[in-house]
Amino acid sequence: MNRRWAIGALSACGPWAWGSIARANPQAEALIRQGGVVVVFRHADAPGTFDPPGFSLNDCSTQRNLGPHGREQARQIGQWFAQRGLKPQAVRSSPWCRCQDTARLAFGAAEVWPALGSTVGVSPEDTTARTAQWRQALQAASRRRPGFEVWVTHQFVMSAMTGRSAASGEGWVIGPGPDGAAQILATLPPDLS
Repeated sequence: MNRRWAIGALSACGPWAWGSIARANPQAEALIRQGGVVVVFRHADAPGTFDPPGFSLNDCSTQRNLGPHGREQARQIGQWFAQRGLKPQAVRSSPWCRCQDTARLAFGAAEVWPALGSTVGVSPEDTTARTAQWRQALQAASRRRPGFEVWVTHQFVMSAMTGRSAASGEGWVIGPGPDGAAQILATLPPDLS
């Protein structure tokens, strides 16, 4: 399938398509409180698709960045966790500025983890290596109870982890499945309130 076509098709659905599913799942808070999980978020709303040609990870001005709605989404994520007294043991982010900004606006700080970087244009070998890193980190997080981690990444990474697409700002509570791959246990809507 053509990636640009797939993104266009997903974008055409709009965030409401996923939000209705997420709002129907009341287990997210209980699972996070219990611990041993990772809450993985797609970065908040960053208008457009893909980064401009010649972008640099070291220069946010060359990348696609959060818009006003995205900054508000990120703050809402942080407020949702704070209102419930849920504090992550670790917050990891893709090196892309829109992911780091989402994590920092929501949780105050983030550790940059290259394994969460966009997989667009990445070699199959590198994708395999990243998948091994995610699985290992997810296994380690699953053994920590109480406690949870937050990862902020991209749509393609979340899809590679689970086979499912995510809207901007959507979160999933994940744990390791029987085969070690990420398993979605609960969902959080793109616009938490």
